[in-house]
Amino acid sequence: MGHTTAATMRTGMSLVSSAAAVMMFALAVWPGPVPTGCARILAVETVGGRSHWNFMSGIIRALVDNGHTVTAFTPFLDGDRDNYTEVDISRGFPVGLDLDLVGLLDHFRNPFWTYGAFVEMGRSQCDVIYGSDEMRKLLQDRPQSSAAGFDAVLIESFWSECMSYAAARLGVPLIYVTPLPLIAFMEHAITGHVSNPAAVSNLMTVHAVPETFVERLSNVALLVCGSALQRYKELVLKYTEPPKEYDLLDPVPPSLVFVNRHFISDAPSPVPRNVVDVGGIHLKVAKSLQKDVLEFIEQSPHGVIYFSFGSTVKMSTIPESVKKSLIKALARVPQRVLLKYEDEMEDKPKNMMTKQWLPQRDILLHPNVKLFISHGGISGLYEAVDAGVPVLGFPLVGDQPRNIDNLVNAGMAISMELLSVTEDSFLNNIFELLNNKK
Repeated sequence: MGHTTAATMRTGMSLVSSAAAVMMFALAVWPGPVPTGCARILAVETVGGRSHWNFMSGIIRALVDNGHTVTAFTPFLDGDRDNYTEVDISRGFPVGLDLDLVGLLDHFRNPFWTYGAFVEMGRSQCDVIYGSDEMRKLLQDRPQSSAAGFDAVLIESFWSECMSYAAARLGVPLIYVTPLPLIAFMEHAITGHVSNPAAVSNLMTVHAVPETFVERLSNVALLVCGSALQRYKELVLKYTEPPKEYDLLDPVPPSLVFVNRHFISDAPSPVPRNVVDVGGIHLKVAKSLQKDVLEFIEQSPHGVIYFSFGSTVKMSTIPESVKKSLIKALARVPQRVLLKYEDEMEDKPKNMMTKQWLPQRDILLHPNVKLFISHGGISGLYEAVDAGVPVLGFPLVGDQPRNIDNLVNAGMAISMELLSVTEDSFLNNIFELLNNKK
């Protein structure tokens, strides 16, 4: 009995060893999981800003590169576009908004006004998107049961739950895209999670991390009031206006949220599992610069300062007194200055070149560019960080003060108030960033 049991055990152990060896060999040569198929995705850009499209197109490009088929739609674009979508329904690169700077500050520096205004803007965009013939055709001709149906909807969530209508109508998973570094006051509605306001700054605050009691208190006020105002405004517009098609179906929560955030510049915070940080996904390999810009940069013995407030604000609308202080200071630096400026400039300094539009990514990657003067748009800051260029920030509205303050805390930037800037203070900060090797 004992001999038989021992023999049986030895035989069993031998079989187990053999099976383990076969299993280890199979795992060693197994190429990995086989894709079950590629998805057909409807991508909807809801905002006509160039920076918004840059982020959305970065996500689309990554999906297409991984074999998925993307149909892109937006009624807010003009011009010719890169042909990397299966159906080019939209009309190309986004137009610049070119807003008046003073008007922008007057309206959007009050965060409580901003909450209601953005809900109105979101619903007006839903009116345009879901009222367009092209979108109606997409939603009617491609039901879920069809072989040509979509597998998911990718859409920028611009602070209104009406954005989810396409996914609800088609009965497919919803993926939200936000070009901002936080979901802001729709965080709970989108993810079911609310970040602790004692540790995580609201999108509309001027600080990256709430460090004082006053900052924490204001952070709580923005969170509570912002969420309440958003919900109140949504309900008022939903039930006091004529019925909208996109209100006929209940909003659906997203399966995924892609956020334009990266740990290298953003303070640590808890992130729900369906939220994926993809900050910097819009970054591309540098292209060749046009001849006159390239010569201007390369023939600058002391380097170049690049100055731009992005695609939203017209630099030429800066108040005249502020503009004079900035231009006088820039005329005194040994570096050349490359400035995005829409109009003709009187008494332009000899060391300055102005253009209505400049390829920012390609300029920042040039090794002779020493400083970036920016309004603090998050995608532009990622371009600066990736290029290793320090930033002098003039944050204007929205997430920009928080974005700049994150870089200040990381030792990458200095922040200034635009409307109170003086020639000497501006010049001193330029020299600090140019000469401090840190």
